[in-house]
Amino acid sequence: MTAPLPPARPTFTYPEVGATRLGPLPEGYHHLHHSARIGRGRAAFDAAGTALTTWRAHRRTGARVRASSPWAAPGALVVVSLGAGPLRLRAPCEVVWTAYEKDRTGFGYGTLPGHPETGEESFVVDLREDGSVWFTVMAFSRPGCWYTRLAGPVVPVLQKAYARALARTLRRIAATARPS
Repeated sequence: MTAPLPPARPTFTYPEVGATRLGPLPEGYHHLHHSARIGRGRAAFDAAGTALTTWRAHRRTGARVRASSPWAAPGALVVVSLGAGPLRLRAPCEVVWTAYEKDRTGFGYGTLPGHPETGEESFVVDLREDGSVWFTVMAFSRPGCWYTRLAGPVVPVLQKAYARALARTLRRIAATARPS
């Protein structure tokens, strides 16, 4: 008798896996690019990068996050959900790439089956030469189900609002960082 096969790992719902790491973003999708200055100095950068890659920034915006890893790591499965009760939207993703570098920290994740959109989104904190700390969200997406197709132009507006909420959250986190 043979052992049963493990459940199949979900596959990405789009072919351009990893495109948010270096670009260019693929054609045929809505593109989002949002950058905001969130602080100054190494301590602000470290605090924001840690909050971003441990899911704390997402959680502090009000999103629920279930992840297979306590930090962003390639292959980590993540389900971000927003809303309440029967209106809660679940968005399953998998981390595609990470950056844990001296002056750059972040990750990109891609959509899995069951996500309302199809595409990829990246979240990166950079410490620039002038000491300023910047947060950037870059994404490409298109509707992945009937209700996001029906919502039409509202979805990109909501995505931009979420990117701004993350920037505000990281700005507050960076502001409380103490130089070491």
